Amino acid sequence: MEVDLVYLWVNGNDPQWRAKRNAVIGRTEDGSAVNCEGRYADNDELKFSLRAVEMYAPWIRKIFIVTDNQVPAWLDTSNPKIRIVDHTEILPPEALPSFNSSVIEHFICRIPGLSEHYLYANDDMFINRPVTPLDFFTPNGFPIIRFSRRPFRKLTLFLKEKVLHKKISSYNRKIQNAARAVERKLGVYIGDKSHHNIDSYNKSYCQRVYDMFREEIEPTLPHHVRDDRDIQRNLYSYAAIVEKQCRLEYVSQKTSFRFHIDNHEHYSKLEKYNPLLFCMNDSEYAVPADRELVTEYLNTRFPDKSAFEK
Repeated sequence: MEVDLVYLWVNGNDPQWRAKRNAVIGRTEDGSAVNCEGRYADNDELKFSLRAVEMYAPWIRKIFIVTDNQVPAWLDTSNPKIRIVDHTEILPPEALPSFNSSVIEHFICRIPGLSEHYLYANDDMFINRPVTPLDFFTPNGFPIIRFSRRPFRKLTLFLKEKVLHKKISSYNRKIQNAARAVERKLGVYIGDKSHHNIDSYNKSYCQRVYDMFREEIEPTLPHHVRDDRDIQRNLYSYAAIVEKQCRLEYVSQKTSFRFHIDNHEHYSKLEKYNPLLFCMNDSEYAVPADRELVTEYLNTRFPDKSAFEK
């Protein structure tokens, strides 16, 4: 089968981009999980992620990089496998400008020329070992959905919020919004949580799910930055599980490892587990020294320049 790969990418160091974002939100970074330096920082992770793709998944047909009027300075856009997709090509007018990946992700399946089977990644996600299409799709073309098991998640979130009166993180609230939407429409609540790594999708099914949940999704489109009312893309995976349009697998550290760059112990764990996939997750807890260490590590892990670089 033909499989494409889609990235979201932003250069948060670009002063023009920063000015546009700050004009929309009316302030600069505030250190929160929603609007922190780590949310938009560019440490050249995409360059190394593409090196990993060339090493371990050369069978990828085409790579689409979704950006906001930006192009990585090192990227060779003449490479026939690469295509830059501007937000204006896929997002409706009411969503523009968008600094909210939760909104942008609803429109990935609208990319012109995208194959029926595609992978989606953030720029901080990496393939770590040789893979084939059958690591992401079943022989009959269904996506393999990788989740972390959370059997009592609905109860846990209820107790945390209503009994212990603790705040649920913005990220978890958006996942909860997706789970509740599927429960209301399809009658099943799924508490399992995305492994936060490279995911598999069928384009036609994503388009169908969007249409199915249009009334829930479209009020979120004017959320130019992340908002607790957003509906996270787990919506598509939850629907696929309920409608038996996928194969569900639960991950271990050897399958998918989420690396928090502020936790330096994760470097040794990454080497220990040698996972199929890993994500180097930036956050409001990271400092510039943590990001410098990421670049140093990636230069060592993926030292060879790829055909996607100038």
